[in-house]
Parts: sequence; structure tokens; C-alpha cells
Amino acid sequence: MEQQHIVSDDVLVSGGKTSLTLSVDGILQWSDGGLIHRCLSVEKEVLGFSKVGRLITIRALVPTGGDRFCFGSSGDGSLTRKSFLFEAVNENSLRNLCEKIQAYIDSLGRPKKLFIFVNPFGGRKSASKIFTNDVKPILEDANIDYTLQETRYQLHAKELSRSLDLTKYDGIICVSGDGILVEVVNGLLEREDWAIALKIPLGVIPAGTGNGMIKSLLDSVGQPCTPLHATLAAVRGHKRCLDVATIWQGETAFFSVLMLAWGLVSDIDIESEKYRWMGSARLDFYALKRIIRLRKYNGSISFVPAPEFENVGEASISSMEPLKPRQHGYQGPKFDLKNLNWKKIDGPFVSVWLHNVPWGAENTMAAPDAKFEDGYLDLIVVRQCPKLALLSLMSELNNGGHVKSPYVMYIKAMHVKHSTRLSCFDIRVFHEQVKAVILEPGSRTDDSMKEGIIDSDGEVLARGKGTYKSNLKSLMSYDKMQVVVDQGLATLYTPI
Repeated sequence: MEQQHIVSDDVLVSGGKTSLTLSVDGILQWSDGGLIHRCLSVEKEVLGFSKVGRLITIRALVPTGGDRFCFGSSGDGSLTRKSFLFEAVNENSLRNLCEKIQAYIDSLGRPKKLFIFVNPFGGRKSASKIFTNDVKPILEDANIDYTLQETRYQLHAKELSRSLDLTKYDGIICVSGDGILVEVVNGLLEREDWAIALKIPLGVIPAGTGNGMIKSLLDSVGQPCTPLHATLAAVRGHKRCLDVATIWQGETAFFSVLMLAWGLVSDIDIESEKYRWMGSARLDFYALKRIIRLRKYNGSISFVPAPEFENVGEASISSMEPLKPRQHGYQGPKFDLKNLNWKKIDGPFVSVWLHNVPWGAENTMAAPDAKFEDGYLDLIVVRQCPKLALLSLMSELNNGGHVKSPYVMYIKAMHVKHSTRLSCFDIRVFHEQVKAVILEPGSRTDDSMKEGIIDSDGEVLARGKGTYKSNLKSLMSYDKMQVVVDQGLATLYTPI
């Protein structure tokens, strides 16, 4: 059956005449020198085009390497910007080709104007360079207008997101690690028009230390975590929903999109900052140090298990306190947790880890079964585990293999409550998916005068007594915290 065309006109390529054809399924096809058949996918590869006189320049982002005939993938998944030149044979042909190609690109629903945050201080302080060298050329090739804003201090992006005129933009891009994305989400949720604001898609270009969100998105389709792939995902304009967790104490709330950690993982993440001069090696070094001198924390976890996991834990009677009304913005999830099948697991714990997406960082696949918009959080609890086994378990975080350990319980649950009345010396790992959590962190088992650190999305929520920089003011106190996840509350640019 002959393929249907949107447009097909004669052009000159390398001095020879050929037909440039756009098929109904969005494939641009032509012959180079009359011998080699070439093609591009407009949806997947073409960024945009320009014309000067009768010369049409198609700009694309294509797989790197070799002589490329038609779209496909390179061996290592890398991408290269490339231009393809065509000379229309007359004005009618020029007008017809340009109108049809532009109409097809417009039909894809791509963004036309973006607001871009660049964090020049995060990670290796490379965000400005990444924007200039990788992001900006692609946006220009795609004819996308943008407003650029460098963040000047912590929470700057949150402040701007609270008041930004979103009617001027089709999306917001964060050239940073995960921190700026988290600030933007928190800022949008503090707006009076938060329900409308959360419909604007958010994109992340990896330029920080962790990059867990964009790693999770790109890895879900087998793509490497690079600025080019991330920018292409935003340019193509595909969207997906993202669960958002509300963490609160009284009327103080924090909105999380990645993770919450208490115990070993949080201690490594925050306390290793004293070794920042070591670069990324500081995390491995401090993890080894913390495992050798292992800490355990008192506490307990109550939860409502998801289907198929009702047999986990002991039966419990639990309830959650509602989020106190806030002056403005999102007021928190609305749900009824009464008369549910609450379960409880006693500690002490080495680590408690809640995850919203698979990757916590580019090299940490903490929750391989986590989904972006399933309305659950993945809960990983470490209790009883010999130190050598714990070292082995931690070494497999880069591929998710730790969940296969006999010391890991990987469970889906609906609702979780965490409290602190434990005395058992047991270190095991549980992984659950949860919709609500109550966390009441306790003291260390070896010293009742020392407590722990609670970390969410790379930011310290609470520092207990005797912890690293415990003199610093935190958003919340080291006390009862409640967590509830809202299914699909935010919107992300996605590669699929």
C-alpha cells in the first residue's frame, strides 16, 4: 500500500534534484545525491526549521555516530545536533513545504515559551555552562522563546514561583539538581490558584549532584541522563502526572516529590557535607564510616497495606491528625483514614526511606518498582542486617539489586504511620508502597540524648539533639510528622 503524504515537492540537495516528502505519520524523506535514501522523524528528532531565500534548513537532534540514513538509535544513546539543507525549486514549492512542515510541528503541542531557572551554585556549579552549551542551542533550533532567571539564594525559585505570571509560559524548566524542582513545586502549591498552576509542566535538566527525577524519567525509556536528552524531552512537550507527598506538622507543610529519609540514608546524605571537598566520593566514604559505627533509632511504623500485602506487620489502631488550615494555597489531601486496616512494624531501625520515583540520584536506584503517578510511596525500612550484608546491600543501590536481599522486604501499602516507642535491636529491610505516613522519630538506641536527622528531597526537615549542625533552625521539629501522597498532583515533561 502506497504511503500517504501531507506534502511532497521537488528540492535541490547537494546540487541534485529530489523530492522532499512529509508523510502523514510525520516522517520527512528525501534522497541525497540521488543514491542514499534519508529520513527524519519530525516528532522524535526534528527541532525546527528556518528559511533564507529558497534555502530551507531543517534542524534536528539525531543519534550520534556513523552515516545515518534514517532515524534510529546509536549504540550509546548519545545525540548530536545536525542541520539538513534543502533548496526549493520555486516560491510555490518553498511556501508549500514550509507551511505543511510548520503545521505538523504545531500539531504536536510543543511549548512555545518557557520560563527557565538556572541554579549556578548547585552541584559542580556547572548549570550556567550546561545551559549555554547544551540547552540554549536546542531551544533556539526549536524556535522556543524563553525567560532566563538565575537563582541567587536558597528558596529564590520558590519565591518567584509563588507570584510568576504563568499565563505567559507553556512550561517551567529547572537547570539544576532536584532542589530547584522541589522549590518550584512548593511555590506553586502556595499560590491561590494552585490547582491551575500545577497543570503547567515542569522539566529538569541534570546540572546538580543528585538528578534523581530526570534520571527516573529518562531511564524509564532507556535513555541516558544527559542535558541533551532532558532538553529534547521538554521540547517535544509530552507530559505525565507526578504524585506529590504532603509532609506536615501542625500548620507547617512541605511538599515532596522525591523522597523522605531518616536514619542511615539521611545521616549519610546530610552529615557527609563535612567532606564535600572529596566530591562525590564523600558519600561512599561516609557510608562506610556509618556502617562500621552503625546507629540504630527507636521508632515504629504503622501503615495500611496495599492489596496483596495485608499480611505484613501486626494489627494496629491508628489515626492521623488533619493538616491545620493554612492562610493560602493548597490545603492538603482530602481523605478518610478511619476504619482502615492499619498494620504496625516495630524497630529499632537503621534506616527509614520513603520514595516517590525509582532513582534518588543518578547512581541510586532506591525503589525500582516505584511509579510516578500510582498514588503510592515506596517505603524501605532497614532493621536487622549484619554489617557485611549491609555493605553488600548498599553496594547494589546503583541497580536496585538491594531489594532482592533476604534482609529487604519490598511491599506496597496504602497508608503509613510512624511512631517511636521501640526497644528491639533488630535490623531488617522492608520496602513498602504507602499513601500516608506518620513519623515520630526517636533517640538513638546507644544514647538517649542523641537523635537523628530527617531529610526530604535533599533538604533537612528536622535535626534532633546532638546531630550534625543541630544548632541550625529547621523547618520542622524532630517530632511527629505526617505524610500523605496525592496522586498525579503535579505535571512533568517526559520523554514518552
